[in-house]
Amino acid sequence: WMHDTLEYFSKDPVHRQYHQNVLTFAMLYENTERFINSISHDEVVHGKRSLVDKMPGDAWQKLANLRTLLAYQFTRPGKQLVFMGTEFAQWQEWNHEQSLDWHLSEEPERRAFTHYVSTLAEFYRSTPALWAGDPDPESFEWIDCADHRSSVLSYLRKYGDRHVVVVLNLTPVPRENYGIGVPARAGYRVRVDTDAERFGGSGYSRVERVESVAVPLHGRPHSISLTLPPIAALVLEPEA
Repeated sequence: WMHDTLEYFSKDPVHRQYHQNVLTFAMLYENTERFINSISHDEVVHGKRSLVDKMPGDAWQKLANLRTLLAYQFTRPGKQLVFMGTEFAQWQEWNHEQSLDWHLSEEPERRAFTHYVSTLAEFYRSTPALWAGDPDPESFEWIDCADHRSSVLSYLRKYGDRHVVVVLNLTPVPRENYGIGVPARAGYRVRVDTDAERFGGSGYSRVERVESVAVPLHGRPHSISLTLPPIAALVLEPEA
C-alpha cells in the first residue's frame, strides 16, 4: 500500500490517468491479512523528502494532494498510522537528531491543515463503516474505478446497514454534475470535503447535501450528482 500510494501521488496529475491501476491493484489482496495503512520513516529520510514535499505542484497543490492522500488512507480498508510531522505537513525530512519543526504549526495554512487532520481522525473514529468491518470483503465496494480519463475514483465503505460514499478527484480540474451511483434513495450529506476553506482549500463546491434520484448508474438503483472540487476527496453519508 505504501509504495503504490506514494508512487501514484508523486506523479503530476496530468499523467495520473495512465497509472490509476497503481491504486486499484492493492484491492486484489486487501482481505488476505489484517494490516495497517502506514507511511514508514524510511520514506521521509535520506533524500526521499517529506511527505508533503513528495506531492507535485506548487505549495497549495502539495497541501491539497496531501489532504486527499490522507482522506484516501483513512477511508480505505486497514487501520491508520500517521507518521510524526504529517499532522502539520512538515516541509523538512524527518531527522532523529533534531525536533520536529513545531514552529510551522503557527502558520495559518498549517493550522488549517492540522485542523483538517484532527477533523478527519474524529470522523473516522465516529464512523464504524470505515473500520468496524475490516478485514471483511463486504466492508468495501468499488462504485467506479474505471474513469481513468478524469482520474476519479469512487467507492463504498459499509458496516451493517450503514455506508459512506467516497469520491476522489485526483486532478486540479473541477468536475461539474459528476454522476455517482449509490445504493439508497436518500439525502446524502457531505461529511468531509478536503477542499473546504477551513482546511486551507478553495471552497469550490460549497455543497453540503445532495438528494439521490431514481436514475440507475454504476450498477446501482439510484444516483447523485456532485460538483467535485480540484484535487480533493468528498465523503458523503446518507441521512438516517
